[in-house]
Amino acid sequence: MTATPAAIRFAGVGQVFQTQSGALEALRGVDMTIDRHEFVAVLGPSGCGKSTLLRLTSGLLMPTRGTIEVFGKKVTEPRDDIGIVFQRPTLLPWATIEDNVLFPVRHKTGSVSPDDRKTAQALIEKVGLKDFEKRLPDELSGGMQQRVGIARALFMNPDILLMDEPFSALDALTREEMGFELLRIWEDQPKTVMFITHSISEAVLLADRILVMGERPGSIVENLKTDIPRPRDMETSNNQLMHDYVGHLRSLLLKRAA
Repeated sequence: MTATPAAIRFAGVGQVFQTQSGALEALRGVDMTIDRHEFVAVLGPSGCGKSTLLRLTSGLLMPTRGTIEVFGKKVTEPRDDIGIVFQRPTLLPWATIEDNVLFPVRHKTGSVSPDDRKTAQALIEKVGLKDFEKRLPDELSGGMQQRVGIARALFMNPDILLMDEPFSALDALTREEMGFELLRIWEDQPKTVMFITHSISEAVLLADRILVMGERPGSIVENLKTDIPRPRDMETSNNQLMHDYVGHLRSLLLKRAA
């Protein structure tokens, strides 16, 4: 019986960028796997290569060394089965919310079908924006715009969702609300998620497993599985196990930064 390949696999991955000041080694010897429908958060100091991991997985960047596989196939270009949510939603300001969500299919095929519009409307409702379909982005709050970004990333029904600090530009209350909203969406429609964040508590609340990266050149220095029961909600924030994980990770990161 053939084993199911990992959703994402890095083997000996290194990344060097050529800059005006010379070579900059961003990643060195990264080995990791993420299983299908696993929610993995990536923590680490600024500049350690977290976002580079995401770009490599998506096929937007090719590694200097090593290989990256998605479902057993080497990544050589961007893939339709990977959705990306950026730190800011980068919505088209002149397009309605519905048309922003439809952008992936319009970009790929050049047209939008009635079924595509039904899919977009269902996703807009799923992310809590029913009746906002015909609004423009500047009529929405930052949190609402990020919901549109999530709906757009889900439109092609990707197997993998890459999220690059998607809530970092939001105020604390909205950020917490969006975290619970993401959990609800993920539990309703499971995806393989790689979630980049600077927030320890956010990582522990959301993830099945947390990868901690060290200073540049970045590598994985800890692989922590979280055993907090699901489903998770506001009460989870008061869970002693969650506090223990947060304390452990904070100590680890502070010790490495000292």
